[in-house]
Amino acid sequence: MEILSTLDWVVIALYFLVIAGIAAWSMKKKKESTEDYFLAGRNIGWFVVGASILASNVGSEHVVGLSGTAAETGVIMGHYELHSWIVLLLGWVFIPFYIRSGVFTMPEFLERRYNSSARWFLSVVSLLSYVITKVSVTVYAGAVVIATFMGFDFWTSALVLVVLTGIYTVLGGMKAVVYTETLQAILLIVGSAILTVLGLIELGGWDAMIAATPKEKLNMFPPLSHPEFPWAGILFASPIVGIWYWCTDQYIVQRCLTAKNEQEARRGTIFAAYLKLFPFFIFLVPGLIATALVSAGKLELTSADSAFPTLVKTLLPAGLRGLIAGGLLAALMSSLASVFNSCSTLFTMDIYKKVRPESSEKKLVAVGRIATGVVVILGILWIPVMSGISGVLYHYLQSVQSYLAPPIASVFLLGLFYKRINAKGAMVTLITGAVIGFLRIILELNKSSLSGLVYEFANLNFLYFCILLFVFSVVLLLVVSLLTDKPSEQQIQGLTYATIVAEDREKTRASWTKSDVVLSVIVLFLIAAIFMYFSPIGVGG
Repeated sequence: MEILSTLDWVVIALYFLVIAGIAAWSMKKKKESTEDYFLAGRNIGWFVVGASILASNVGSEHVVGLSGTAAETGVIMGHYELHSWIVLLLGWVFIPFYIRSGVFTMPEFLERRYNSSARWFLSVVSLLSYVITKVSVTVYAGAVVIATFMGFDFWTSALVLVVLTGIYTVLGGMKAVVYTETLQAILLIVGSAILTVLGLIELGGWDAMIAATPKEKLNMFPPLSHPEFPWAGILFASPIVGIWYWCTDQYIVQRCLTAKNEQEARRGTIFAAYLKLFPFFIFLVPGLIATALVSAGKLELTSADSAFPTLVKTLLPAGLRGLIAGGLLAALMSSLASVFNSCSTLFTMDIYKKVRPESSEKKLVAVGRIATGVVVILGILWIPVMSGISGVLYHYLQSVQSYLAPPIASVFLLGLFYKRINAKGAMVTLITGAVIGFLRIILELNKSSLSGLVYEFANLNFLYFCILLFVFSVVLLLVVSLLTDKPSEQQIQGLTYATIVAEDREKTRASWTKSDVVLSVIVLFLIAAIFMYFSPIGVGG
């Protein structure tokens, strides 16, 4: 049975026509300055900012992988999908400093707060990690999805994916990225929500799904003896990774930097916080539905990761299958476009402009386009490597963020809240943390040949490792900073909570209303309710 019919192909063709139209419209807008090209002229409203944040976050590997994880181990990975509160943290705590400083990149902010060495370090680490993990993994997972749904071979799928996304990212810049992402976010949510509802109807409703699912799969707080996800590990490690990813990573924060002002940026994050609640129900829950249908004899799965595509193939009529396929295309293209644009911004503004400070705005935009093209080519060159990737290595690629996030998160977080933190403390922490993180990755890949303490270091649960590395980074940052000269008041003026001038405080206070606070609090209540429902005192008990 072919997954897609003629009607499905018509729907997909319409989707591409709309994307092409949006991209063409954005390409006509002037992009003579770096603000126009990299930050869409800093003129984007809250709706587009919020939708763009979600679209950047959710890739095709996200959709298929979450359903597969739920089918195999239950809702435990929902901890990472309930990071809406950290998205709020971005809007309420970090954004005022980012917007006021007028920076293009997160490394540039580190230079303002610390020194140019911190900027260079984060720029290089970010670029390497983007190309090695985000570009390659997104291309690989996207190609597999296209090959599965559309019947193309892996190589053709990967090449088409990279080239099409690269074209509108290179020509249209950030404006093309954020506006196409808005459409893609809507399409992804609508399509996946329809699949979830139809799956529940086929099963007999929500209660039928809960009754058919083993209790341990409905518990988001597994016992401490759990080999992979002990509750203490995931409860404390996931926010560390979350703060790094949502509040300090160029990939996400750049969307907020496109906003018209602080108010639009914050409201964009509030909107994104609500959107971020959807993946739990439209990507995780289908995995539970699939396993319940298998138990009822209504579905057959070849593997856990086949849960989502099998539901699409089995439950959806012609036309709707095309909508879902379009949604998956939307997810992978938006994620890839975000990576391309962020890499281009980092290279142009943090490396090229530092080396050639006299470059004109036109020259920088041209370099940005070339940099995007180079990243596109690197993505294509990575395809042979990714096509031979094993499931184990893919898992290691996903866990890289748990090893690299702690020192970066600590430097940003403490840098805002404690004015005594200085450049020496930041650099020692960033370098030491990166060395420890990379050492862990190398040893973990070779742990079968290790023994003793070295083996224990390589084999320690990755969540506990993340927590310990964060605590170590915080202590190291504090000790080195306190033992060396404090930064001058002039250097940190307006870059920490203790050095904000009265005028800036008043501007920030004027940028939010009671409704912003109420909407944010509602998100927190919704998260707490979901945690309680899927816990030992709820359906998981």
